[in-house]
Amino acid sequence: MKKNAVGWFEIPVTDMDRAVKFYETVFDIRLSRNLIGTLEMAWFPEVENGMGSTGSLVFHPEYYKPSPDGVLIYFTAQSGDISIELGRVEKAGGKIIMPRKQISEEYGYMALITDSEGNRIALHSRIK
Repeated sequence: MKKNAVGWFEIPVTDMDRAVKFYETVFDIRLSRNLIGTLEMAWFPEVENGMGSTGSLVFHPEYYKPSPDGVLIYFTAQSGDISIELGRVEKAGGKIIMPRKQISEEYGYMALITDSEGNRIALHSRIK
C-alpha cells in the first residue's frame, strides 16, 4: 500500500479571521478553529478517501511568519476544475501570480496564487 509522504502541513498567518475567510471562500470548505497552548489554529477538513494529507492555518507571532518564498503546497481543486477555485481567489483577497497552465495530459493543470497573508500556494486539477 502506498503511503503519503506528507503527514501534516502548517500555513503561517498574521490575521486568522482574514486567512480563514480566504481559504473557506476559495476552496468552499469549513475550517475548524482551535487554540492549542499559544497556537491559534484553523484545521482543514480531514481527507475523505485517505489520499493526501491535511493541515492547518497557524498564528503565533514569534514562531510563524508568512512568506512568498518558502515551501510550495499544492491544493487539489476539489471542484475538479481549477478554473472554479481560481475564480474565487481575487474576490477572497488573494492574487493570481501564474494563471492556469497545463503540466501535461497525464498530470493536468496548475496555477500559482498568493493567499490573503502573502503565502505562495499552488492549485492543481486533472482537468482544466
